Amino acid sequence: MSNTQHKRGHRTVEPEFAQLSARIGQRLRNERMRRGWSLNELSKRTQDQYSKSRISNYEQGIRRMGLEAACQLAAAFGDVTPAWLLLLDECGPLTVEERALVEGFRALDKAGRQRLLDLIPPAAQE
Repeated sequence: MSNTQHKRGHRTVEPEFAQLSARIGQRLRNERMRRGWSLNELSKRTQDQYSKSRISNYEQGIRRMGLEAACQLAAAFGDVTPAWLLLLDECGPLTVEERALVEGFRALDKAGRQRLLDLIPPAAQE
């Protein structure tokens, strides 16, 4: 087998990444549970691209979540990023207000964006 172990074409977790995969899986499960979603609900929200079993394997740290899966699952949640799911970004999901602010910012032209940025104190921009 190569550096990435395969079991029937699946990415299994290598021993040196077991703890990280478990933490990623816990984050995925916590987010799903926070929303009150079942495994079936999350699977449906990926248009069944990811089965309940596969999502469960991610949550248990049995299977390593790749970037593509993180992108699909983040899109299913709607307000988290793949980087957050993969523990690369510790900022949690956006609040309703934060999401509205980001969407409003993106809708502005360049001058409008600059005017908005000028309202933010310099210390907060660091």
